[in-house]
Amino acid sequence: MRMTRRVILIFVFTFTLVVLVGVSALALQRYMAGGTAGTRSTGGTETAAGQADAGEIAQKTAEFAEPIPERAEVPETPAQDGVGQAEEQEDPAADADAQTAEEEVREDPFTRRVTPAEADAVTMAFAGDILFDSSYSIQARVPKDGSVTGQIGASLLEEMNRVDLMVVNNEFPYTSRGTPQPEKIFTFHAHPRTVRQLKEMGVDLVSLANNHTFDYGEQGFLDTLDTLDRAGIPRIGAGRDIEEASHPMTFVSNGMRIAVIAATQIERFGNPNTRGATESLPGVFRCMDDKRLCERVREAKADHDFVIVFIHWGTENTEQPDWLQLQQAPEIAAAGADLIIGAHSHCLQPISIVSGVPVVYSLGNFLFNSKTLDTGLVECVIERADTGSAARLRSLTFLPCIQSGCAVRFAEGEEKGRILQYMRDISPGTAIDADGGIDLAG
Repeated sequence: MRMTRRVILIFVFTFTLVVLVGVSALALQRYMAGGTAGTRSTGGTETAAGQADAGEIAQKTAEFAEPIPERAEVPETPAQDGVGQAEEQEDPAADADAQTAEEEVREDPFTRRVTPAEADAVTMAFAGDILFDSSYSIQARVPKDGSVTGQIGASLLEEMNRVDLMVVNNEFPYTSRGTPQPEKIFTFHAHPRTVRQLKEMGVDLVSLANNHTFDYGEQGFLDTLDTLDRAGIPRIGAGRDIEEASHPMTFVSNGMRIAVIAATQIERFGNPNTRGATESLPGVFRCMDDKRLCERVREAKADHDFVIVFIHWGTENTEQPDWLQLQQAPEIAAAGADLIIGAHSHCLQPISIVSGVPVVYSLGNFLFNSKTLDTGLVECVIERADTGSAARLRSLTFLPCIQSGCAVRFAEGEEKGRILQYMRDISPGTAIDADGGIDLAG
């Protein structure tokens, strides 16, 4: 009996154990199956989410991989309370020669020494209006690295860098701040980093004496002065007061002293948007009344060998000089100028000899907009005279160019001949040869 009971207990225990093990195994299997199914379900969700994440990442990657537009379509927002000023203004100083340039400016901001390619002679070139404003089409051909190679023909760019001194009219402020002048129809500005384009163009001097330098008010104007100073590019025709704005830039080469003075008679209204500099206010050197300009020319002539006046004058889109140009040219020549170069009209104007002084009334646009326009460089060679350090004009040459499609290049072949003939037609009494050479005898 006892044996039978023991067998039954063992059987029950074993059966119960087997059942428990089986139930446990089944539960575990179901748990695992359920867990796997849940994981698969969740995993399916996770996989879908993962695919969504991957898609989003791919989309983001694609967005970043797309070429950056050649010019920003989003307008720059003026910084508030100086925010962002350091980044904007310090960028041009990244150039390797910026520190040396700043030291030169500190020593004498109005004097530069020139080492010319030719002994006892300095070659200078002048171009008309330039504009780097990204809101206008002119910057459409500038690549992301800021190079001007797509804007200026190779041979023209080479020539601009070949000459000893390259001078342009800088028709805008360098700033991302300030407020556009409310009464002006057209207001221009460019980010300070675009000043590097001047370096690539070989520019050695800019005139700020024009009707757009003050487009973004005093803040934008002062940013422009600072940007050019940091980049080590000399400037004339504007300053923190009238003394600075009207001061000539002096270039010294092998004993010769060459002065360049810039002034503007635009705008001509009683309440101009472009502020004229005073003893206490920054602005441009205005010369509708040219008394102070002629005084500056006389002063410069007293201690320089050669004096050039780069003047912003005339009537826009008019090929002939207006009454005030015709009045002021002989006055400036009588004061002692040896060469007068003009800009502002957005088109070429005559070349004349006035009281023995060559006057290029207007060079027109150089790199200003997308229009197809005739333009050019004017090159002069200033050489040491036979005795002493006195200098004279050896040659003056007009080199025809064409601005078209946001770029500028040398005119060649028939185009060159056409432009030279046009200059002869509008410049009666001035002989211009097949190479653009101007008869200085008049």
